[in-house]
Amino acid sequence: MKRHENGPACALRALPVVVAAAFSGACLASGFQILEQNGSGLGNAYAGTAAVAQDASTVFFNPAGMALLPQGRSFAVGVDAIQPSAKFENNGSVPATVVGVPALTRPLGDSGGDAGSLAWVPHGYFAISLGPNLSVGFGVSAPFGLKTEYSPEWAGRFLAVKSEIVTVNLNPSIAYKVNDKLSLGLGANYQRIDAELTNKVNLGASETNAIIDADDTAWGYNLGAIYQPSPSMRIGVSYRSEIDYHLSGSIKSPAPVPLLNQSVNSNIKLPDTFTLSAVQQLSDRWEMLGDLSWTGWAKIPELRILTSTGATLAVTDEKWRNTWRVALGGNYKWSEQTKLRFGIAFDQSPVKDELRTPRLPDSNRLWIALGAQFKPAKQSAIDIGYTHIFVDDGSISDSGGVPAGAPPGTPTKGTLIGNYNNHVDILGIQYSQTF
Repeated sequence: MKRHENGPACALRALPVVVAAAFSGACLASGFQILEQNGSGLGNAYAGTAAVAQDASTVFFNPAGMALLPQGRSFAVGVDAIQPSAKFENNGSVPATVVGVPALTRPLGDSGGDAGSLAWVPHGYFAISLGPNLSVGFGVSAPFGLKTEYSPEWAGRFLAVKSEIVTVNLNPSIAYKVNDKLSLGLGANYQRIDAELTNKVNLGASETNAIIDADDTAWGYNLGAIYQPSPSMRIGVSYRSEIDYHLSGSIKSPAPVPLLNQSVNSNIKLPDTFTLSAVQQLSDRWEMLGDLSWTGWAKIPELRILTSTGATLAVTDEKWRNTWRVALGGNYKWSEQTKLRFGIAFDQSPVKDELRTPRLPDSNRLWIALGAQFKPAKQSAIDIGYTHIFVDDGSISDSGGVPAGAPPGTPTKGTLIGNYNNHVDILGIQYSQTF
């Protein structure tokens, strides 16, 4: 058994997963990060994000890029439709029971169906130049999120049924053009997270539903620089800080069990990210883009749930690892009005094979992306992108945390044993304009 939790309190271990381990097939970057913060980068698999500075969405990816936009005002608005697929294949799962009472065995249940759910991720940005060297901007985005749901009677229902997270990030920014080669940028991030998790709880003679609602707001920052060694080349670096959350909320159940009806809280740090990007103009028609990014997922060694009095209800070992992402893309200028995009990326998962859970059956993934930009007028553009993400198959063996040697009468969650087959399809569109 790879989870260590205390008695019935193990039913509550889903709470910290609200912010740290909740994507089934829907995770888009490694872990549960969402890279889809514009439509113009989707067709390049988000290669060159910290250097390209092609529209106002640079507010999110590298605020220094605002200093390189055309003088005046710029905005970009768009939405990504994200359709994940997460299918569990049972391979010897053990049903939930009560220790020492073989007669109290819960039905095993089905495989859960496709846990992926269609999600819409909107984003909007605005930038304005205050002079030849100074620009300010503002962005609204959703850096983290999920929407997954298994059938209510599936084999892993005591571990997870529904997981839904919504984040909103407000990002005021400023950029300064030092000279013709160097630009610097800085942004503040005010982020809110709202989450709902449901799962079944084994009460021994019966089972019941448990619903966790939790939320918090927190501050972070992002900064960056863009250096242009020549008119045909840009090198960009950007950094997004960790976000330190102190979630508070409640767990509720129709069952009259005090442990399942009380206030709960959890502290967790979401990871920081560092990105190095390059954009090289090869000719009048060809442009190449590259990205190397690092994410500090190792900030999540464990997930701990507390009551309002500070007592520990549950501890889940995660032991996540830091990850790397590498992306390569290209643009081909078909005509003055049309640009074609393509990209490929490899994304490493922070989840170790032996610690995979049904809330995050995450694995390494490969991105294949295509896109196009159409310019109906000189100062406006419509971007369309499509990405298919191939996710490596991942095995799972999760017992939910009943400690070895548990006394008779202790309810268990069963052991979910099998494999996940996941993939993600993303379609994005964006309109941008300068004026």
